[in-house]
Amino acid sequence: MKKTLHTILRIGLPIVLGGAILWWMYRGFEWKEVSDALSTGMRWEWMLLSMPFGILAQVLRGLRWRQMLEPMDERPRRLSCVNAIFISYASSLAVPRVGELLRCGYLNRTEGTRMSRALGTVVTERVVDVLLILLLTLFTVMWQVPVFIHFMGSTGMSVEGIVSGFSLTGWLVTAACALLVMMMLWYVARRLHVKNRGREAVRGLIDGLLSVRRVHHKLLFWIYSVGIWVSYYLHFYLTFYCFSYTEQLGPIVALVAFVVGTFAVIVPTPNGAGPWHFAVKTVLMLYGVDGNEGAMFVLIVHSLQTMLVALLGLVGLVRIKDS
Repeated sequence: MKKTLHTILRIGLPIVLGGAILWWMYRGFEWKEVSDALSTGMRWEWMLLSMPFGILAQVLRGLRWRQMLEPMDERPRRLSCVNAIFISYASSLAVPRVGELLRCGYLNRTEGTRMSRALGTVVTERVVDVLLILLLTLFTVMWQVPVFIHFMGSTGMSVEGIVSGFSLTGWLVTAACALLVMMMLWYVARRLHVKNRGREAVRGLIDGLLSVRRVHHKLLFWIYSVGIWVSYYLHFYLTFYCFSYTEQLGPIVALVAFVVGTFAVIVPTPNGAGPWHFAVKTVLMLYGVDGNEGAMFVLIVHSLQTMLVALLGLVGLVRIKDS
């Protein structure tokens, strides 16, 4: 009974949270404006141009994963690794975080790769991604501090003014997301059966990062790693040119929104639905985009990019039958 309740909460709570945020953001929304935007209000050529970068990010992740398996005498086919990534991301649309296990099972079934070894590389992969996104965040914050100071000085705004402009519901949504993240961290800590949990967790991250030393062709590994995040960024940034109210914002604003959105998807809702919408819309509003226009942007961009993830997952599933 306890296990069943835990499963229901693990699957149902993220869906409910994401749905609640989306309902709050789009209550009273004029949905006819969405169809108008899709038909005549956006430049589809830029959306189509952004899609290959979303595919490239997953392909590079699959190639990097195969490279990480080689030092352990596991040499799955490149195509199998890429298909596994496709299925991983698509399955996480339904149940957040389940894709990590499924992709390891895919390689075990199609290539005979040992589950324990595949799962071990996933930890290292996440450590590398966390390192890169933290460096990107530091770079973005340092670059944008002068911009924020100039913006506030020229408009007479202050930090207090921005904070006071944040609605009560907005604070509640932020608090709910933060609470869910803390619950996740608490659950992970409970699962660690060691006396000094904090020290062991840090040691595990360091060990995961140091294991990169065993990878063959380290330069190629880091090219893959940086290429993954550059592709994600371009997948997002190019969509700015789809709409008249975002095309003039520029690559730095897109970088700020990208970084904030990346942290928002830590909240385990399907493909970040809800928290990502809220976070990116808030950034766009900070740079002068109207609230309704910002809501339109995040709704269309996230929906189309989610459809791409689902489509790639179907491609991976079809290839299971062929392999």
